[in-house]
Amino acid sequence: MATASNRHTNGRASKNPAAAEVRRRVHHDADIVIVGAGVLGCALAVALGSQGRSVLLLEASLKEPDRIVGELLQPGGVQALEKLGLRDCLEGIDAIPAEGYYVTYSGEPVAIPYPVQNPGAPPPEGRSFHHGRFVMRLREAARACPNVTIVETKVTDLVTCSHTKQVLGVECVTKEAKDCYFGQLTVVADGYASKFRKQYHPYTPKVKSKFWGLELIDAELPQKHYGHVLLNPGSPPILIYQIGTHETRILCDIPENLPSASVKNGGVKGHLRNTVLPSLPKCVQPSFAAALDKGQLRSMPNSFLPGATNKTPGLLIVGDALNMRHPLTGGGMTVALNDVVLLRDVLSPKNVPNLSNTSLVLKQLSTFHWRRKMGASVINILAQALYSLFAADDDNLKALQRGCFEYFTIGMHRQPVSMLGGMLKKPQVLFAHFFTVAFLSLWMMIRDSPLYMLPVTLIRCILVFWTACVVIFPYMVIEAFC
Repeated sequence: MATASNRHTNGRASKNPAAAEVRRRVHHDADIVIVGAGVLGCALAVALGSQGRSVLLLEASLKEPDRIVGELLQPGGVQALEKLGLRDCLEGIDAIPAEGYYVTYSGEPVAIPYPVQNPGAPPPEGRSFHHGRFVMRLREAARACPNVTIVETKVTDLVTCSHTKQVLGVECVTKEAKDCYFGQLTVVADGYASKFRKQYHPYTPKVKSKFWGLELIDAELPQKHYGHVLLNPGSPPILIYQIGTHETRILCDIPENLPSASVKNGGVKGHLRNTVLPSLPKCVQPSFAAALDKGQLRSMPNSFLPGATNKTPGLLIVGDALNMRHPLTGGGMTVALNDVVLLRDVLSPKNVPNLSNTSLVLKQLSTFHWRRKMGASVINILAQALYSLFAADDDNLKALQRGCFEYFTIGMHRQPVSMLGGMLKKPQVLFAHFFTVAFLSLWMMIRDSPLYMLPVTLIRCILVFWTACVVIFPYMVIEAFC
């Protein structure tokens, strides 16, 4: 086994893949050690390995993952896959085209297709699929890369230098035996429940709700190839999207202390049966009832975690371990894959010839942090703001929710859905649309109010506008300065 004192690697792109392979397998030594062979970990291993870097990709279990989120890849994520040469990982997994959103408000629908970005180009498409199948295809791509070695081992701790605090690699357990792997750069990509985040990340994830999911069999959806967002005033949002020829995912958001999901009302199952089931489109109700009776109900916390600059020498935290937003808009994998595209650039051998040059690596990781914000901030802010509106739990938010749906109904959705899809990366455009929605909401209140109630309505308008500011400004400040 290699030790911190006898490692030979200098972090340059390997010119002898066979020798590098021996060092990875025998001496547990590489340029880069990646913890977590999920979507981001595999894509990053391929991206850096294709540049000649020697990469160790570590994963606790190489069995097919089984999750109820990470099943929708926006068009911006598909474009990132193409840039990484991994577009074919969407083939052979029974992936379903995603052409846009189908939003209903109190049963009234509006279809919002992804718009054509360039004249003459085909409409952009996302993909929805079983998460585990996609991950397995990415692992195949990583395994096929000659500079990448995948190891099934459980990482238990990071190895750090007692003097400089630089991260040198990881401690792990392989088949009940203690082990170590070393690299010039250790990448933590172990997901939303990261065991290493607390020590190196300044922020803590905040969870206000959970998605409770069921898999529907042969469900009939109102709009084929569209992600469905069902809104009912006073109730949390519901998402429905097809993930296979016969399988459809439904995710029901349940905030903490929701009265209809209390123990006396039958808990989560009582809420799903008594509140959600009657609110679903008639064509979906039979498959939902059957899935509910089958009882395979699963949950996932909906977390918000601001990103932060990586400042620890020898360490890079990425993916959900670094930055999370509410999964309502399905933007997580799109952010992750675009981060890989950026990292491939900022850490390329041209920009960082030697990964042991920790000061240069940290400088490049700072560049990565601020460059990623252009795209990630739009998706992060949009996810949090839309969730506040779609899960409206007071009258002011309900007024904004109504205005948002009206905005979509009158056709003002081209740029908003482009931002949702990860194709339009302009925070200033998001700001403009959000407050246009706010002013539309105010106009609708005034329009629908009797003349004699105008003074009261104007006061209410002030409160609604203030609520709009409270919804979006904190997230904009976080994204601008954190």
